[in-house]
Amino acid sequence: MASDIEIARAADMKPIQEIGARLNIPDEALLPYGRTKAKISADFVENVNGRKDGKLILVTAINPTPAGEGKTTTTVGLGDGLNRIGKNAMICLREPSLGPCFGMKGGAAGGGYAQVVPMEDINLHFTGDFHAITSAHNLLAALIENHIYWGNDLDIDQRRVTWRRVIDMNDRALRSIVCSLGGVANGFPRESGFDITVASEIMAILCLATDLHDLQRRLGNMIVAYRRDRTAVTARDLEADGAMTVLLKEALQPNLVQTLENNPAFIHGGPFANIAHGCNSVVATKTALKLADYVVTEAGFGADLGAEKFFDIKCRKAGLHPDAVVIVATVKALKMNGGVAKEDLGTENVKAVVKGCANLGRHVENVKQFGVPAVVAINHFTADTEAEIQAVQAYCAELGVDAIVATHWADGSAGTETLAKRVAMLAESGASQFAPLYDDHLPLFEKIETIAKRIYRANEVLADKSVRDQLRRWEADGFGHLPVCMAKTQYSFSTDPQLRGAPSGHSVPVREVRLAAGAGFVVAICGEIMTMPGLPRIPSANHIRLDEEGRIEGLF
Repeated sequence: MASDIEIARAADMKPIQEIGARLNIPDEALLPYGRTKAKISADFVENVNGRKDGKLILVTAINPTPAGEGKTTTTVGLGDGLNRIGKNAMICLREPSLGPCFGMKGGAAGGGYAQVVPMEDINLHFTGDFHAITSAHNLLAALIENHIYWGNDLDIDQRRVTWRRVIDMNDRALRSIVCSLGGVANGFPRESGFDITVASEIMAILCLATDLHDLQRRLGNMIVAYRRDRTAVTARDLEADGAMTVLLKEALQPNLVQTLENNPAFIHGGPFANIAHGCNSVVATKTALKLADYVVTEAGFGADLGAEKFFDIKCRKAGLHPDAVVIVATVKALKMNGGVAKEDLGTENVKAVVKGCANLGRHVENVKQFGVPAVVAINHFTADTEAEIQAVQAYCAELGVDAIVATHWADGSAGTETLAKRVAMLAESGASQFAPLYDDHLPLFEKIETIAKRIYRANEVLADKSVRDQLRRWEADGFGHLPVCMAKTQYSFSTDPQLRGAPSGHSVPVREVRLAAGAGFVVAICGEIMTMPGLPRIPSANHIRLDEEGRIEGLF
């Protein structure tokens, strides 16, 4: 079979105006970036707010493994499948980050015959949203240093500047730096560092803001440093919120592209799924719900992180009501959760599949806690045997959910017809009784405990007195109503990435808490979380190049 990029390059893409017309978006509301991608104007987004919402479908997955799960591919395939069975559907995805594209993943626009295009543009500079976020973030960093240099009227304690810099690239050498070296003219030396752009609070804000006014309000609320008396200094104190909003004006507008089958897709925003909520923008999702009868979106990593944050942060804050959930699993990934080494995944092992299904079962049970009906999609690989597939289906039947084989990677929408029909039936059934996991007014530490015990199946949450005291101070300062955003490894229900399957009775250590006052959540850091990834020994960048005809090779 052809590679992803070869399939994408052979696609018969329609002019973006034709894709917009399918959603009844007039040409004047499209801001084209070339022939096949465009932004949607802010005026149009505002004008459709009064329309009735379509059905919202979340695609999530089991805990990720090196074997792959194919969540984005399934999201695209399901969107195409819904259109194939006669539904008016579109998809909403996050934008890929340059760092992973040149690091380990090589691309993040789906795969096989379930992709969004133009694939190369989406994976690289796209419409410049990430560059705008990087610029806005680093402008604020420059304004902090400049304020301190010119007298420090806000009395910022230089030891407590919390705002770092960002770059949309994996560069471990920038994780910890000393800045302002070189003499008096360059300011006051201090320790700092870089995160990857997707880890910026500005990225999370862009994806939670409802309009430009809300965007500027949230940007102004960001805490960037503390004074010697431990009071917070915000971006608004530095009068930075206006200029940052100017840089982000176009970035807030959703990006319209298409699938290989010429179905509409919004790709907008991309917050880190560890330390942020890991979902595409609220603006894109809410606009899509006004334009289509069915909207398929995804959340980052496994359901214990992605789906929980989608429900407890995005849906809570945006007033969204999901109608159905698709939980993606692969036979290979289930075998890895059952203890099989990666090099042995090609051999049939029904016993390991059944053992690994405990991970899938835990996610199914967790989704049910939110009151949303679910179906399992078995993302098919050619090495899967009939016995292994039947084992997954039998396991799911005992849980009261269907497990449907989907072959969209090889067959496009033809491979998701059965899945699409089942999802449409669930969404239309009215069975969703969605409710977040915890109440807004629950104390912050109890919110953390609720997630740890009910989603991760932990026995306890471990936190030093300093962490608990910090949470109580934020409650006293008026932040107690915020949801919590758990930052932990994506590979396990526990904080140990090696502990696969469905562990229970473990402890969740919270080593640090951070207040994202602009985004509107409290981050609980559990274990070691990397906000600036490094490159592998052989990065994908080594194989990305232009061929003799000037076409990009190596994205996959």
